[in-house]
Formats: sequence, structure tokens, C-alpha cells
Amino acid sequence: MLMKSGGKIMSAEEYRESLRSYSPTVYVDGDLIESVADEPRLAPGIRAVGVTYDFAQKPEFGGVMLADQASSGKTVNRMLHINRHSEDLLSKLEAVRLLCRESGCAQRYLTHDALNAIYQSTWRMADETSGSEYHSRFLDYLHDIQDRDLTLGVAMTDAKGERSLRPHAQSNPDAYVHISERRADGIVLSGTKAIVTGGPYMHELLVMPCRTMLQGDTDFAVCCAVPIDAKGLTVVARPAGRPGQAAAKFSAQYGQSTAVCHFSDVFVPWDRVFMAGEWDQTEHLVTSYANHHRHSCIGARAGFGDLLIGAGALMTEANGLDMDNVSHLRETMVELIKIVEGFYACGVAASVYGIQDPCGSWMPEPVFSNIGKLLLATQIYDMHRTAHEVSGGLIVALPGPDEDHNPATAGDLAAVLSARPDVPYDKRMEVSRFIEDLTASSTGGWYSVISLHGGGSPQAMKREIYRRYPVEERKALVERLLDRGVAETGSTGAPDRQKQPGQCCATGCQVPDSVQASEQKSDSE
Repeated sequence: MLMKSGGKIMSAEEYRESLRSYSPTVYVDGDLIESVADEPRLAPGIRAVGVTYDFAQKPEFGGVMLADQASSGKTVNRMLHINRHSEDLLSKLEAVRLLCRESGCAQRYLTHDALNAIYQSTWRMADETSGSEYHSRFLDYLHDIQDRDLTLGVAMTDAKGERSLRPHAQSNPDAYVHISERRADGIVLSGTKAIVTGGPYMHELLVMPCRTMLQGDTDFAVCCAVPIDAKGLTVVARPAGRPGQAAAKFSAQYGQSTAVCHFSDVFVPWDRVFMAGEWDQTEHLVTSYANHHRHSCIGARAGFGDLLIGAGALMTEANGLDMDNVSHLRETMVELIKIVEGFYACGVAASVYGIQDPCGSWMPEPVFSNIGKLLLATQIYDMHRTAHEVSGGLIVALPGPDEDHNPATAGDLAAVLSARPDVPYDKRMEVSRFIEDLTASSTGGWYSVISLHGGGSPQAMKREIYRRYPVEERKALVERLLDRGVAETGSTGAPDRQKQPGQCCATGCQVPDSVQASEQKSDSE
């Protein structure tokens, strides 16, 4: 599919073939991988990312999966687009849900989240500091990767070392990626990034700080783009999904690899550097990314919820039950629907009430975005539980798939484990193993953990919600209502006497000296 101005949007097969032009150093299960594109243990992850390419080719998804990039005038994949209004935020949310209901976790939405955050932060640095080159460099880079339709990994989470110590205080400085040398032509990086989503089959990595840095952490305040096969970069990864396992009805087809990426004197030219020591700008970059990414996570886990809802309904039917006539199953299904659509509604609200950044791009409203992510993070286990309730215990008690082809047992199993005459045994077994794969296997545990900690732990969301929620305005509202009919104080504020004890002034209420003396005399008696 051709883009405006001669660019190209790749298909899934073209994406897989494009990986052959890179020669990264990748280890999986201790083995050095000769060809990422041909490695069976990584194939489910490559297929999952491939969905983002193939869906962009489908005319029926064009309005969701494609967007016109304002700064270049070209049509680009939604996963590479800089949001320009609240409708873009809603389209991105819908696109992520669409992709993840097909693939479980499409992974490429992290590219979108990082690009939008870096766009905002480099513009801010150009406006507030002498770093005017950062934004122009980033725009050049953005347009290049959009034209080539690349997928970028986000190397944000550092190894961190001893968590109680700042980056510069670590006994091993490589616990955080940092600038080890500054040269006339660029910078040199050393250190370790962990939990890099899709690391082995990315085209490039976007290196970003994982926390707010202080002045002593200057060398750790770095943001740049690094090709996946850069000299000195080693990617140590786990398999994507459960490839080759017969019982893995879903994760043998689609999965996600995560990687530890070790940087050993990796050179990055200046035209790919978007932050180099501006420690006072890291908070803005980190929180901007977190907001975009938590918004995307809402769409991703809603797509996963669609899989659970559909599988639970199919399993109920295969068990010979009618949800319309079995109230407790119907109520449990409604509970699952409530959870999924409840946190998704927060994502919709974050889109509709989106905020225009000073740079002109749009970001999700942060309170709704963080609440939605907090809900899905803490309710993922309830999603699994409700799917288990409507599905029954067969999803983990069923004999292994090899028994389906065992002439000594297959006939007997088919006879006794069928529930409805119109649902063949093998179809009942397929949906049963599908639910087991998604909720009660290592894949199910993986979905739980990435939902809980992906985009930050629940505590991070709670801090951000409290920090951004207008509690003071709510206090002023009640103070005004309590004072009605006594004095007109406007829509905010109230007379000091109406405020809570200790909050009437900067020093708080003080006990008069005469009262203190009287109380002391009483105590002595």
C-alpha cells in the first residue's frame, strides 16, 4: 500500500522480511540466534507485531489504523502517528483494542507512546532550554521511520540495581544506561535496560530514562535512538509465547518476547540524540510517556477482555448450558463485561477530555488515563476468575492434546467428554484449551503480571491520580456550600473560620497562651 509522497506501509510479511536486513546479537534460552526472522521461538512475537501491519492494509480499518501526519502531510500507520486532536486519541485507543483482540498483545503501541512523549519533551526543551536542536533532530528521525514504517522498541526500564539508591550512587553504574563518553560526533552508552517489549524483533530501540533524575544523575538523563544491531548491543530474550506446544491454542500463534538489553560502549551519533544530560527535563518525559502508555494499556487489555468474554460464552455453550437460562453464569458474565468495559470507559473519557500540549499535539487526560490503568491492573485477576467461573474446571483438568490421537483412549474420551450433540468433542476441547492457555498457563500468569506492572506499578498510578486530581477545588466547593446564606465568597474559597482546623493559615491554629496556662495548672492538680 503506497502512502502520500511516495512512502510505503508494509505488510506483515514485508515486516518479517525487513528484519533480515539487521544482524542483531540476540540470545534466547542461551542460544545465539542466527536469524531472528526464522527463529521458531520468536515467531509468535513477529506474528503479533505483523497484525499491526496487515490491519493497516485492510480498507475496513483504514480510519482507525491510518492517520495523516500533520508535520509531513503523509499517511502513516496509527502506531507511528503524533496525535493532533482528541479524535486521534480515541482512534488510537480503538486501534489498540482491535489489534490486541486479534493478537493478545500487539506490542507496537509502545512505539506510538514513546514517539508522542519524545515529541512533546523535545519541543519543551527547545522552548525552555538551549536544546533547540533536539526537536528538529527528532522531527527528521520521526519522518524517516514513518517513511520506512519501522517498529521501535522502548528501552526504558533500567536494571536499577539497589532500588533505594539513586542512579549515580549505584556500586555498579551499568545498573542504569548512562552516557559514558561525549564525543564531537556523538555519545557513547553503557548500562542495562530490562523488560524491553519485543526486543529481538524490533528495528530500533528508543532509549529513555525510567525515572525523574536529579542533578547528580546527569549522565543518566539520556534519550536517543539505537539500531537493534548497533555494535556493542546484546539482546538477551525469552521466547515469545509458547511456540510448538500443542496445548497452546493461542500463544503458539501469538506471543511476546521480552528482553534484557546490555549496552557496552554503544556509539550514538548526535542526529539520533534527543536528550543528553538535561536531568531537569526527565520528569516531563517520563510522565508524558507514562500517560500515553497507560492509555494504550487500557485498549490492549480491553482487547484481551474481548477474548475472555468470547471464549467464556463459547465454553458455556460447549458445556451444554444456556446462559440465558442459568442466572449465576449470566451474572458472572456481566461481572466480566463490567470490568472490561468499565476500565475501557476510562480510556474513552481520557480521549474525549484529552489535553492539547503546548507543542500542539494531544495527550490523554491523565486522571482518567491513570484510573483506567489502575482498574485493569488490579482487576486482571478478577477477569481470570470470572472466565474460570463461567468455563468450569475442565479447562485445567482435561487430558493433554496427545491423548486426542491415542488410539487406546481417543474414542473413549470423545464419547464421555462431549456435552452437546451439536458440539463435537474436538471443538469443546479447543475452546477449553484456549481458555487454559490465556488464563491458567504460564501465558496466563504472564498476562497478569504485565497488566499489573506494565506502564508502572499500581502505586505509580495512585501517586499520579492524587497528584493531578483537583482535591483543593473539591474542598473549596464544600466550604462554599457550608457557608451558604452567610457570606458570598464566589465559586471558590470560603471565610477562614469555615476551613478545617489547622488549615486557616500558613502556620495553622495556635492554642492561646491563657488556655495553655489554665490546662497546665489543671494537669498539675
